[in-house]
Amino acid sequence: MTPRTAAALTALALAPALALAPTGATAASFPETVPLPDASSPEGIAAGPGTTFFAGSRADGSVYRADARTGQGAPLVEGTPGGVAVGLTYDQASGLLWVAGGATGTVTAYDGRTGELVVQYTAPPAASGARFLNDVVVTRDGVFVTDSSNAELVVVRTDGRALPDDVALLPLTGDWSQGPGFNANGIRELPGGDLLVVDQGTLLRVDPSTGVAELLEQTGGPDLTAGDGLELRGSTLYVVYGLSRDSIAVVDLGRSSYAVTGEITDPDFERPTTTAFIAGALYSVNGKFDTPGATEFEVVRSATR
Repeated sequence: MTPRTAAALTALALAPALALAPTGATAASFPETVPLPDASSPEGIAAGPGTTFFAGSRADGSVYRADARTGQGAPLVEGTPGGVAVGLTYDQASGLLWVAGGATGTVTAYDGRTGELVVQYTAPPAASGARFLNDVVVTRDGVFVTDSSNAELVVVRTDGRALPDDVALLPLTGDWSQGPGFNANGIRELPGGDLLVVDQGTLLRVDPSTGVAELLEQTGGPDLTAGDGLELRGSTLYVVYGLSRDSIAVVDLGRSSYAVTGEITDPDFERPTTTAFIAGALYSVNGKFDTPGATEFEVVRSATR
């Protein structure tokens, strides 16, 4: 870790968080949709402090920060030619916003208050010849990023607050079966520290130390084909269907099995991609993958079940 990175992390630890929602804010006062910048082609969303959230752009790697309560927002990270922001996660402990860079193969951490770039990693070349870093989660063991093109996770192994100089690769083994096309997509941490990954409509539990994956048995409900973003609240998992339909699956998650028990729909959904839990509701990014030439994008608020 460079001295500059260490200084930045120290400053983040001492800095105050973003303003929380004002006392007295009610669910009824929250807008049903929050507009995002035109032509941003968003994909990822992450809950921030209070009622704030972050949304990334596939078009230029920019990041937009908004308040779910007011619907107002502003750019946090400016876009750059060739930049890509796909999955995002905000680490409350450090104040860092982690961004998966898709086909760029990068994993980037920004200061969640100022948008300053703190550190950026580039994954080593893949045997397949290409990478697509898709979603990211921060755990006590480090920062884990799914690669939809390869049977391995890209990992930033942390030691306390220290960040290493390079990323590591964690091969996925056990029940993992790499198929054609897009594979590992959404990722979340399970109670106890294991990772949960959605892969081509299935759910797998992954040991973060060894990469050994256990395929969970589906015991009921429709499949999770085209499952994209994940959000976990207790034993209830929300899986955004992404490319296949305008809805979010509600999943009852067990230790080694799961059942799809419901589906959240919304008239404002237009191929949502990822979702985040904010102020008692799900906020989902409309990716509009089936709307060529779309220029207007938004985040949709919907009730949980």
